[in-house]
Amino acid sequence: MDVEGAKGRGVVRVGGDAIPEAASDQANEALEDTRREEMRIAVSSEGTELSARVDSRFGRTKWFILYDTDTGGFESINNEQVLNLPQGAGIQAAQHLVDYNADVVLTGHCGPNAFRTLAAAGVEVVLWASGTVREVIKQFQEGGLETAKASDVEGHW
Repeated sequence: MDVEGAKGRGVVRVGGDAIPEAASDQANEALEDTRREEMRIAVSSEGTELSARVDSRFGRTKWFILYDTDTGGFESINNEQVLNLPQGAGIQAAQHLVDYNADVVLTGHCGPNAFRTLAAAGVEVVLWASGTVREVIKQFQEGGLETAKASDVEGHW
């Protein structure tokens, strides 16, 4: 994983970048107050920060943000390895998040194969998420987003 255990030492490593711990704490301050339980929340994202917009496409998103409600830290997970696959991008992205121990995925849309892969691993899926990564995490923690029962788009969307 790209995040190093530097908490308490003045920096937090996100991807290849070291950021001051105080900045990381400040960015997550609003989220820390609304945690509903300890979990790892994955969000399909257009960028590498909590301020990035949610990417509406699950399997072909360029980034996932994995937010840890226990520590308030996050890491950016690059999803480029599946962007150009002719098929199976959703399944590969889903398996990637399972390997990172995600408990829930917040995204705009999710196809049937990715949805089944996540559900089989016990990962909850929340659809129709929009706004910034920070906003949808907060909405989810406050109970404003519901877990989906099925995918909402056809495969290869």
